[in-house]
Amino acid sequence: MYGIRTVWDTVGDGEFFCPGCGGDRNYRHLTGRHRFTVLGLPLFPRGSAGPVVECAACRGHFPTDTLDHPTTTRFSAMLREAVHTVTLAVLAAGGTTSRTVLETAAATVRDAGLDDCTQEQLFTIVEVLAAEAGQGGTDPAAEACGAALAIELHEVLKPLAPHLAVPGRETVLLQGARIALADGPYSQAEREVLTTVGSALQLCPADTAKLLEAARTPS
Repeated sequence: MYGIRTVWDTVGDGEFFCPGCGGDRNYRHLTGRHRFTVLGLPLFPRGSAGPVVECAACRGHFPTDTLDHPTTTRFSAMLREAVHTVTLAVLAAGGTTSRTVLETAAATVRDAGLDDCTQEQLFTIVEVLAAEAGQGGTDPAAEACGAALAIELHEVLKPLAPHLAVPGRETVLLQGARIALADGPYSQAEREVLTTVGSALQLCPADTAKLLEAARTPS
């Protein structure tokens, strides 16, 4: 006979990671108004509803902060960018004269999903970064990764960290460590870069230090 009915209005749409479906789906961003109904007819307003996010597939309603979670596609791109940036930072700190280091670095980036990455590409990028930083003609291992790459590490890794479980964050750090160790023990510059990586990934300093030491022990 009587009840409360919600009338929804669409104020936006897009793609999101649906926690109900467990995958990337289209969504509608909704705001609503409650109406008191008699015999199905809306009579009196009873306040506002939402806003909510409605999945186009399962029709589930979720809070708007669900949109803060990256889609699977976006998350994969963020992870690829993170590994690539860490690799460049480690190379800039340790130099690009070692063929073993370049081989390890290129393999690491390809494993992250950038299939067309080559040693030559990484070498060229690091050389350009060194020249732009005013390090042309000197050893690229000079002083950590330089201010530009240090800033980029934080810009790339900090948005990723909240969406990556601790083992995943540790893996990104260890990938950088293995590149640094490909030609021998860490240099001071490499250790500083990797410490920066750990900080940007929201790993505590003690855990970062333990992981860097563990990476030096052959499995």
